[in-house]
Amino acid sequence: MATPETLKARVFRISRFLGLQRSTVGVLAMAVLVGMGERMAERFLPIYMLALGGGVLAIGLLQAMDNLLSALYSFPGGYLSDRIGTKRSLLIFNLVAIAGFALVILIPTWQAVLMGAVLFISWSAISLPATMSLMYRVLPSNKRTMGVTMHSLVRRIPMALGPIAGGIFIAVWGERDGVRLAFAASLALALVALVLQQRMIDDDRPAQSSSEASGLTPEKNPLKLLHLMNPAMKGLLATDILIRFCEQIPYAFVVVWCMKTIAHPVSAVQFGLLTTIEMATAVLVYIPVAYLADRTTKKPFVLMTFVFFTLFPLVLLYSRSIEWLMAAFILRGLKEFGEPTRKAMIMDLAPDSCKAGMFGLYYLIRDVFVSVAALGGAFLWQISPETNLITAFVFGIIGTVGFAVFGRDIPAR
Repeated sequence: MATPETLKARVFRISRFLGLQRSTVGVLAMAVLVGMGERMAERFLPIYMLALGGGVLAIGLLQAMDNLLSALYSFPGGYLSDRIGTKRSLLIFNLVAIAGFALVILIPTWQAVLMGAVLFISWSAISLPATMSLMYRVLPSNKRTMGVTMHSLVRRIPMALGPIAGGIFIAVWGERDGVRLAFAASLALALVALVLQQRMIDDDRPAQSSSEASGLTPEKNPLKLLHLMNPAMKGLLATDILIRFCEQIPYAFVVVWCMKTIAHPVSAVQFGLLTTIEMATAVLVYIPVAYLADRTTKKPFVLMTFVFFTLFPLVLLYSRSIEWLMAAFILRGLKEFGEPTRKAMIMDLAPDSCKAGMFGLYYLIRDVFVSVAALGGAFLWQISPETNLITAFVFGIIGTVGFAVFGRDIPAR
């Protein structure tokens, strides 16, 4: 039987292998709690908006707004993190999300959903630069991809379980009241996350203050920061934009395809199960890929991710029953194969003096372009769902081939 000291040593070795420290655990707890609440309700927003009288264009506007706000919030989120520190910036971001949840709960109209979404739907985007900056600040270079991977992995826990819980809410209380109650649960979980993150994350403001005293203040002008972006990052950004076109053109309508369009539609609970299958698939590949990416080169893992992004809309097009949809969502889970590696690559390519800001600028540029694809997806869906999915597939091919030919690699350090 293992002694307490032996168990403690094993826990320490596992924690070190996974890149777990007090501050990173605080961020991971925040990702689980806020993400759980977010996914219980947000995944079913298109169905909720239809129930409230919104149409197809309203759904397309919601998804376009998600991408546009993700773009507009990313750079300020990175700048604020560089300026006041991770702990304070995350406090502000969580309070903004809580206000959005409250608005949707109090006013049950599709217009209020759009207004509330301005506050909560891009929480992940605005908090991501701060999270990535924290990972690079507290972890050694040979554990940074693992740290980013752990963040991506734990985010998949609420992505897997949240839609099931949300589907149960809808099954019990209906499409309108069920989603509102899910938002109430989201608000409660966000409050718990706010308390935990403030207790566990180390205050990094003193380090920021010393940087300011040395004249290394964060750059607030994104156009000036753009000049610091090296050619390798610009190439990654260009191909990533094309791949996100592939993802976002059908993204908001995947739930509509599964629950409303196909010959044998699935229920809300079954759709939640499909999402769980997707997230479980992603979780299974995360840690092995991170371990290899920290010790080898990053490009092959990112390229495989782009391939899986590209194949999903084509496979979904021919998935007309729950059995085929399960296969399609396994493929959708595999698209996360190299996503943490891509984020780590961005941070590797960013200058040391402005990593959070550069990460935010990358997402600002990417998501401004991609927001057009999300709105265009609504018009393509009105032509036909098949047109929407085939167009997405074509953009995926272009982006994948472009990265395979022109993408730069980063060797292990």
